[in-house]
Parts: sequence; C-alpha cells; structure tokens
Amino acid sequence: MVVLKGVSVIIPAFNEADKIQATVSSVALIPEVKEIVVVDDASTDATPEMARAAGARVFSMPQNNGKGAALTYGATRVKSDVIALLDGDLGNSASEARLLILPVLEGTADMTIAGFPPARKKGGFGLVKGLAAQAIYKHTGLKVKSPLSGQRVMTRRVMEKVLPFASGYGVEVAMTIKVAKLGFKITEVPVRMFHAETGRDIKGFIHRGKQFVDILRVLTVLRMKGA
Repeated sequence: MVVLKGVSVIIPAFNEADKIQATVSSVALIPEVKEIVVVDDASTDATPEMARAAGARVFSMPQNNGKGAALTYGATRVKSDVIALLDGDLGNSASEARLLILPVLEGTADMTIAGFPPARKKGGFGLVKGLAAQAIYKHTGLKVKSPLSGQRVMTRRVMEKVLPFASGYGVEVAMTIKVAKLGFKITEVPVRMFHAETGRDIKGFIHRGKQFVDILRVLTVLRMKGA
C-alpha cells in the first residue's frame, strides 16, 4: 500500500446518527486531513447514511464488536502517515482535533491525547478514571490526566506497533501502556471538545461498569504476559 502524506481519521460509531454528520463535516474542514473513515459498528439508526452524506468513507460491520475491534478494522483501511482516532459524537467540537494533529506532524510528539475540559454534569465517582490512571502509571511511570480519552493522533509507525487494539473500553489504557513502553513520546493536549456525557443514572453506571470490567480485562492480559 502506498502511504500518503497527511492525516487519516478513523471514527468508530455506533448509533451516532444525531452527531456523526457534524463530526465528519467538522473534521473535513481541517486542512491536513486527507481522508475520513467511519467504521459503523452495526448501528440500528441512520449513522452510516449520515456519515456517508457528510463525505466519509463508511464501512459497516455485520455485527457489533465494540470500539477496539472497529478501530482495528479502520486501521486496515487508512492510507496516511498520521492517524487520528476520534469518537463519533464530538459534533462541531471535532474541529479541535487539529490541536492534536499539529504536534505529531511537527515531530514534537509521537502520539497526542486530548485533555477535555471539566464535565458539564456530574458523572461517576472517578473509580474508572482512577483505575486507568493508576494502571498506566504502574506499568510505565507515566502520569496521564486523561487516561480514558479516545481522541488521539499518532504516527503510522506507532499505530502499526500497537495493533491490534484491545477490545472494548480497555482500548485507551492498553494503547497508552504499549506506546509508552515502546519509548514513543506521548503528549497530552488541552482541547475544548465535548461529547455525550453519562450521568449518575442507571445508563451511566452500566456504561462505567463496562469500562471498569474491560480495563480489568486488559490488566489481566498484561499480568498473564508478564508485562
């Protein structure tokens, strides 16, 4: 495959019909972005149609396999030498991805991680974020303020070193540990991105419970490998 200069964006999406068009349209305005790939993780709404209408290349999965699997599939479809991973529900704030792109293009970072502003409503109690941050520090010595942030930009070399991405919601923790242990430079960048926030309700607790279990699964795999 011929690797192109520029930035490819991978957006895993599941039932994001309300936001995916704005997300793709905003990313498309970033000058350095050359292609946008949306991996539709078996949505039951109009996510693929909306993404396609906004100009993305869309690949639809036959069944829902989770974020990590969608990202791994997307990685096989992109062509540029810099890769951005973004969530589908960023809407217009997706344009802030340029702040993550520039340090990688300029060579001052191998991977950037978006640091979001404070949440607009009360979510969990910090257990999942704390577990993720402690795990990363324990395995790498790296202190990360936004360990769960899925908005990341990296060189193709970094991406190819960490594939396949971990399954489910453990993908960010596993990725950060792998990248740091390989000696690549990681930089957190403050952004003004916003996406759907979970609250202190049943739906929110279920979501965070899944995150907690997936991160524990990642840590178990690392322990079994002696990493």
